[in-house]
Amino acid sequence: MGKKLDALLGRGFKANKFKSLVNLAVSRLAILKKIHRARCSISRSDVLQLLNLGQHDHALRRVEQVMREQNMLDVFDMVEGYCHLLVERISLIEQQACPEELKDAVSSLLYAATRCGNFPEIQKMRVIFTSRFGKEFAARAIELRDNCGVNPNMVEKLSTRQPSLENRVKLLKEIASTNNIVLQIEEEASSRVLTEENLDREQKQKHPELEHNSVENEARRKYKDFAEAAEEAFRSAAYAAAAVRVAVELSRSESQHHFD
Repeated sequence: MGKKLDALLGRGFKANKFKSLVNLAVSRLAILKKIHRARCSISRSDVLQLLNLGQHDHALRRVEQVMREQNMLDVFDMVEGYCHLLVERISLIEQQACPEELKDAVSSLLYAATRCGNFPEIQKMRVIFTSRFGKEFAARAIELRDNCGVNPNMVEKLSTRQPSLENRVKLLKEIASTNNIVLQIEEEASSRVLTEENLDREQKQKHPELEHNSVENEARRKYKDFAEAAEEAFRSAAYAAAAVRVAVELSRSESQHHFD
């Protein structure tokens, strides 16, 4: 009844409007990719610096951030691919039920929309897909119910679970090898890092106020003297200044694209 009423009132699916929305999403993705590439690069530099300082256990912890930024970049690549597919098959969206050919794309975008902040275009797509194919279809994808159709790779990349120790060590070895650094981290040390992280996580869950203190304590363990700490502070300030300049440039670029 709702769809019949929409048709009578001229509120049905508008292909040209949807195509414009998808194109805006692709433009937004270009900006988001630049931001996360910069974050990934900074995190890799932090890991490399720790490796050069011989603080390989600390590097193993920091490499997790590199993985998270890379995961978001992979998600954005997937979303962009789905956007292009939707434009190519836009006539299929007018069907009463989601066509099998688009189920992977539509379901994965619905799932991603609930986990990607600062992305208004994909939120609007979520509203359109829910209106077109029903709340039950949308809920199945968002909640990962049986036969949800969401790409498993998308689910993995957007997971909030900590990357496995094995995967972190693998990436750390890759960064070390690329920069001709002999990685000095034994299996025993890896297990110690994992145990410390589990204990630290349990403590923070019981005592949230420890979160702030842990940052300060980490800094005390990392820097041996005032000069080293001051040098790192200067470097961090430089990063912050660069980030502000990038944010201003992106804001100007974004306004030129007339985003809502």
